[in-house]
Amino acid sequence: MLAGRFLQGLGAAGPRIVIMALVRDQFAGPAMARIMSIIITVFVAVPMVAPFVGQGILFVSTWRAIFVLLLVLSLAVLAWFAIRQPETLPRSARRPFALRPIAAAAREVFATRTSLAYTLAAGFAFGAIFGYINSAQQIFQDLYAVGEYFPLYFSSLTVAVGAATLCNARLVSFVDMHRLCRYSAWAQAVLSILFFIVSWACSGAPPLWSMMIYLAAIFFCLGILFGNLNALAMEPLGHIAGVAASVIGTISWLITVVLGTLIGQSFDGTILPLVAGFAVLSVVCSATLRWARPRQIA
Repeated sequence: MLAGRFLQGLGAAGPRIVIMALVRDQFAGPAMARIMSIIITVFVAVPMVAPFVGQGILFVSTWRAIFVLLLVLSLAVLAWFAIRQPETLPRSARRPFALRPIAAAAREVFATRTSLAYTLAAGFAFGAIFGYINSAQQIFQDLYAVGEYFPLYFSSLTVAVGAATLCNARLVSFVDMHRLCRYSAWAQAVLSILFFIVSWACSGAPPLWSMMIYLAAIFFCLGILFGNLNALAMEPLGHIAGVAASVIGTISWLITVVLGTLIGQSFDGTILPLVAGFAVLSVVCSATLRWARPRQIA
């Protein structure tokens, strides 16, 4: 089982990197942000919808059926790419698969200040949502006792992310992506600070409806951030899109996993650690965006 999960992890890591490189090969600027918004929304939505799908499978079959579904989906994606997906990188722009050019490209990513800053900002933004994913079951089932309705509450917030994706696809056509990210990060910070005060007054357990409204607003802000941050990080690195996508994905997800785990492990029977995590990481994300463009006026 562990060996299979390791192979599954390798298989899941590849598509995310390849897709970012494919998009950067064909798009740049606002056009890339629109496409990335949709793609990142899918990556965010899948872990949230997965419990709902898994529960549905278990209603009609055993846990082994989940792995059968994974096999079917993997074969479908493989067939789709083999038949429908053309190569997006011109032959003249390809680099040899060797350690030296790969290492040089990786160093370029770290040396490009804007790309590194947006990568770090993406890690902080994703860290908050990963903290929510780690805390959600305890919050909904232990604190609010929603029982078998947990998958429904957990998955419903993807609607806010989807709405943000649609809005972002239009907004990036006439509003600077960096400005959109800063406004979203600050809105998230202000909302989290205010809701932390409300939660504190409610002994860490505000009404469920108020928490759902707060989380919907936060997820809308995160939906604006996701696609734009990845597009901004990849923008200057189109000539090394494959390696850049790998490095950016690795750095941002390392930050995400560490911070998300810390938030999840901080659960104390209330929603205060989660809301505080959103507030702190939103402020840090905004400061990182300021570092990316120090002369940018908000």
